[in-house]
Amino acid sequence: MTETMDRFAAQCRTILKEDSGPKGREKVKSLLEDLLNKGDLAELHLGPDNKSPRTLLYQDPDLGFCILAHAHDEAKDSDPHDHGPSWAIYGQAAGTTEMIDWRKVQEPKDGQPGRCEEVRRYALTPGTAYVYNEGDLHSPKRSGPTRLIRLEGMNMETVKRDKYLPV
Repeated sequence: MTETMDRFAAQCRTILKEDSGPKGREKVKSLLEDLLNKGDLAELHLGPDNKSPRTLLYQDPDLGFCILAHAHDEAKDSDPHDHGPSWAIYGQAAGTTEMIDWRKVQEPKDGQPGRCEEVRRYALTPGTAYVYNEGDLHSPKRSGPTRLIRLEGMNMETVKRDKYLPV
């Protein structure tokens, strides 16, 4: 792990130990935006050699939060989703991601997807970050290559999440 990643992870840890709720996450978001605007973190982990859609850079041994690098080379739309029992912070390093926020209309039930309706659309552009708290529904849309740093409250690789369909 690089010195920049060590420092960033330690700062996130300090913030989240003090306040792991929405206010603490907003502080982490601001810290991530500062790093993205300096280019340090993105250049180290999201350069042209990184072709992985998900690279785990750090997982905190006590608090469980993760820092990931995401490199996407093609356009892609994602279905509306949340992060289950966790939160996430998306930080755009390169390219633009159109994000859509959704409101739950109907909870998933008996293996059937829930229903949701669109609330708003906005662009994540290089240097910007956004916090998605537990239960927040969103969907990213990429029209070309993008790079981002994402934090998760826990490693989401094995967490089952509900599916949602737009109405």
